[in-house]
Amino acid sequence: MKVMLRIILINLYFIFYPYIADSQVRLPKLISDGMILQRDVETKIWGWAAKNEKISLEFSDSTYSTEADSQGNWEIILPAIKASGPYSMLISASNSIVIRDILFGDVWICSGQSNMELPMRRVSWVYGNDIANSENDNIRYFYVPRKYDFNTAQNDLQYGAWKKANPENILDFAAVAYFFAKELYGQNKIPIGLINSALGGSPAEAWISEEGLKQFPEHDNEAQKFKDSLLIKKIENEDALRSNNWYKVLNKNDLAYTKSKRPWYHPQVETSGWSTIMVPGYWKNTPLENVNGSVWYRKSFNVPKSASGKAALLILGRIVDADSVFVNGVFVGATSYQYPPRRYKIPGGLLKEGKNNITVRVISNSGDAGFVPDKKYEIVADEDTISLVGEWRYRIGYRMEALQSQTFIRFKPLGLYNAMIAPLLNFRINGVIWYQGESNTERAKEYATLFPALIKDWRKNWQQGDFPFLFVQLANFMEAKKQPTESNWALLREAQLKTLSLPNTGMAVTIDIGEWNDIHPLNKKDVGKRLALEAQRVAYQQNNLVSAGPIYESMKIDGGKIILSFKNVGAGLQAKGNNKLNNFAIAGKDKNFVWAEAKIENDKIIVWAKNIKKPVAVRYAWADNPAGANLYNMEGLPASPFRTDDW
Repeated sequence: MKVMLRIILINLYFIFYPYIADSQVRLPKLISDGMILQRDVETKIWGWAAKNEKISLEFSDSTYSTEADSQGNWEIILPAIKASGPYSMLISASNSIVIRDILFGDVWICSGQSNMELPMRRVSWVYGNDIANSENDNIRYFYVPRKYDFNTAQNDLQYGAWKKANPENILDFAAVAYFFAKELYGQNKIPIGLINSALGGSPAEAWISEEGLKQFPEHDNEAQKFKDSLLIKKIENEDALRSNNWYKVLNKNDLAYTKSKRPWYHPQVETSGWSTIMVPGYWKNTPLENVNGSVWYRKSFNVPKSASGKAALLILGRIVDADSVFVNGVFVGATSYQYPPRRYKIPGGLLKEGKNNITVRVISNSGDAGFVPDKKYEIVADEDTISLVGEWRYRIGYRMEALQSQTFIRFKPLGLYNAMIAPLLNFRINGVIWYQGESNTERAKEYATLFPALIKDWRKNWQQGDFPFLFVQLANFMEAKKQPTESNWALLREAQLKTLSLPNTGMAVTIDIGEWNDIHPLNKKDVGKRLALEAQRVAYQQNNLVSAGPIYESMKIDGGKIILSFKNVGAGLQAKGNNKLNNFAIAGKDKNFVWAEAKIENDKIIVWAKNIKKPVAVRYAWADNPAGANLYNMEGLPASPFRTDDW
């Protein structure tokens, strides 16, 4: 009551006395309106003020006092408070700051690369009902600005604010993080605070502190190199100049603009002399193989009377690398890089009954390009769906040499830790959820030491002991192979699996919910749910909960067969969707793996192949994309890929 009265008086002061002294006391961006503080532990409130300035904090009818040190740093420790709220807090020095609408609950750091960063906006058409029904004041989200710094571990963020879950705000929430929070709140009814500190494409070494990198000399040396701001500026300028010149030459020489009476997107352009190609499809094994530059695609399509004049949605799956799209000569959208789904709005009045046309300018920077297979390519206008799959005409606009890739400075070791993790270390947390690894697959064996080192580094620097650290094992990706083969993606999944040896860790297996043609699969809800299951076990001590699928434990050779034992069997093993287990391979001493037969017997798996008389090793789901892998427990959770060998 006293605090609320003081807050009212402070508000009146600011209204009627605008000529106040310059503010001295200052708070980090995380300590702000709407924040969720970690329940059941002592809480640090910290900030900066004038040298030796006296600071008081009024909260829940108690007053706490301290004095800034000679550098202006100060902190106040609040006693442990149970899940509750909302509260207000008043911090006073030569100026006063009021923080409103504070909850106590569980705070989770959400980090990694693009699959953790990916917002609900990118999957909004999949989760429309979830977005519409997302209003929940007890789920709140803080977005950490995407920055790097190689020289200084920052003590604050450039900007940031806490946002409540609702249909408007949630579009910017990381999808995996939101579904994780939604599941936990539904189970436990405890407020959940999400701090999203993730960056697409980032490798693990970018998230490790300078001290933590010392055990990895190559990464440490790279971090030291990029402390040179002049070097960074030089590289950035060279990259920008090279890219700008490439596009300048392309656009200046594109035949669509320079050698035609009308640009090639014009409705009346004659295309009878153009070549034909199937959409969707990559350029490999077509006359466009090894082409870089611009290629113009064009197709005519018929619009029924029922769709004429209506606003519509143009769905063009995904296109590698970039595209600009025109319908009946009118520009409807563009995307500058390969990963986002292409979904463009066709305005009302543009579509007409009968013959219409679509033109797509595709830019290939380097490598293979084209329209990604197994995606939707269609126009949807209310109840009408017009397929765009099939034969299109195409013509090369201008052929270029491949564009040399930019130097991704923000992915260099240390930079993201200093700018995106260090400023969070004073904030008490319940744990971390982590979705990363794709960018380390080319160095998968290193990940077996790099990833545990990251976890230990964060735990050391947060000074909260072995807090829960939950992570997502890489999903299935790329084309399935017809025969057993080596796989960096499988090696990295193995590195993730081995990291479960660290205390208070948990892993969500996702080899059944990825997409072979998309490194950003749409199914983010099940990822969040599986992380939440592991959280219930690791963070909420539901020790009897079966929170993950089967994990290989041991093997025994019995004549021409190998018998495998597992933990996390739960109510039993199953071959989901089939009576036959798939994706098991077996090898003899020649180390040549072949597909094997496998069956479940007394919650063990027996594996054999008729041509392998003396087997020595088994692998399961050992592939980039282990399509058809179907070993689950009866709780419906997939087994982690594994191998019994260490070749």
